[in-house]
Amino acid sequence: MSHSLRFAPPGQFLAEITQRCLLGHFFLTPSKKLNELVVGVIAKAQEKYPVEIVSLAVPSNHYHLLATANSQEIVSKFMNFVASNVAREAGRLYGWRGRFWAGRYHLIPVSEEEEAQVDRLKYILAQGSKDGLVSSPRNWPGINSAKAQMTGQSIRGIWYNRTGLYHARRKKGGHKARKIDFMEKLSLKLVPLPCWAHLPPEDYQARIRDLVEEIEQETAAMHALAGTSPLGRHAILKQDPLHCPKHLKTTPAPRIHAYTKAARQTFLEAYRTFVKAYRAAAARLASGDLTVEFPEGSFPPPRPFIKAIQGLKPG
Repeated sequence: MSHSLRFAPPGQFLAEITQRCLLGHFFLTPSKKLNELVVGVIAKAQEKYPVEIVSLAVPSNHYHLLATANSQEIVSKFMNFVASNVAREAGRLYGWRGRFWAGRYHLIPVSEEEEAQVDRLKYILAQGSKDGLVSSPRNWPGINSAKAQMTGQSIRGIWYNRTGLYHARRKKGGHKARKIDFMEKLSLKLVPLPCWAHLPPEDYQARIRDLVEEIEQETAAMHALAGTSPLGRHAILKQDPLHCPKHLKTTPAPRIHAYTKAARQTFLEAYRTFVKAYRAAAARLASGDLTVEFPEGSFPPPRPFIKAIQGLKPG
């Protein structure tokens, strides 16, 4: 199945990024060790690529990032580093050697409108609560940036330089190389929501607290109406990471998160223009025109196979 074309507005943009585990497996079930490893991977990715994270949440079988970047290329490199290293670390932790992710990450731009940005932030903070697992984002035993955004505290993780450890162990006397000597303690860096970036830190944190309180009230009302109660931290931590649910909730993803019809239409028109230019360039490439130029911000397809000329010998 082909992927939709990746497109974002030129310049710095805000986007929600999601990636799901294969078949909904609970590979990201919270634990102290897994939490540290996932945070460490994302923090190391921040050192390598200029992607700024506003908020993040890691439920048991997928994760959400609300982040800003200035190009799809940077996001692609950042996400490739995160996805590959999280898969290796979690796979090593649970003894899983097969495919880890259901597919490529999914990116949805968020408009510059305050309402759209706040809505996406609240949605990510509500992970776990809106699904009936915990009563508050504060109670999620895994990774949720709510507490850090409310207080300004950092989220800490661990990164292992496994390449360095591998080469050290291949040298003479390498059996003495210790894993702990190739461990780094890293802190995840969070930035304010773009529409609230002008606020002093204490005011920004107060707004995050207001959002969390709204989520708590909505969660309590949801359970009161249904006559249910949250699953709870203890039950979440006891989940089998290799468990595969029988049914997965899926909803169509929009092209953009926008508040007004005008903002959505402006984006869609730019997207259609982009797709038209890309398809035209792809058709020319397929016909053999190797000089064709693709629109800026796109990922061109591989070049076609070049046939050998009959009667000529290589060299």
